[in-house]
Amino acid sequence: MRLLDRQADQMREVLLDLNVAKHAEGSCLIQFGDTHVLCTASIEEKVPPWLRETGEGWITAEYGMLPRSTHTRGSRESVTGKQSGRTLEIQRLIGRSLRSVVDRKKMGELQIRIDCDVIQADGGTRTASITGAYVALYQAFLHCTNSGKIKSWPIFTEVSAVSCGLLNGTVLLDLDYLEDSSAEVDANFVLTGSGQIVEIQATAEKNTFTDKQFFSLLNLAKKGTSRLFEIQRNIINTL
Repeated sequence: MRLLDRQADQMREVLLDLNVAKHAEGSCLIQFGDTHVLCTASIEEKVPPWLRETGEGWITAEYGMLPRSTHTRGSRESVTGKQSGRTLEIQRLIGRSLRSVVDRKKMGELQIRIDCDVIQADGGTRTASITGAYVALYQAFLHCTNSGKIKSWPIFTEVSAVSCGLLNGTVLLDLDYLEDSSAEVDANFVLTGSGQIVEIQATAEKNTFTDKQFFSLLNLAKKGTSRLFEIQRNIINTL
């Protein structure tokens, strides 16, 4: 039995709270159960050197975990002087995921920086970050259109992400930390609102898995992201 009597195909409670950072052009606090991530979007009227005079914009992301977001205190990476490989991997994933649903030519030469700061971690921090970052990005683009910085709406569909896994032979949706740390197979799916795949990260942690099991994971991820798209749309409709 899962915690809180969740069914195998049931998401944790997902909550989104908008405008939680006063100075950011876009911000939200997203909760996947006990995983809480603050996502902000900041607009810069410049682009990286390789995009200058191209008319295209850029979206990039940074990710970090606060020292007591986990059971024991972790060191700040700014103190150690080096980002971990995990941090670099996740922030690049967030950036790729957001860029996949944006027509950057419609941005003009603007850059939007996404910051995802994990306040509390209980599994699925990267998937919560992507899902919340999309909402923060949407708010930033709304700010850009309202202020006249951009003329045409650049987002063409939603993006969200969810984890799935195999635990004791059972396919589970949206793993918490205890499930994730014990799973035989761990997978993260980034999907779009139009039904396209952005990225799949699937790993045999203890046992290999079959084609049939993989497609079971994918179908479960589609169910989970369908729910996430609904939550994103509902909160965006309040803007």
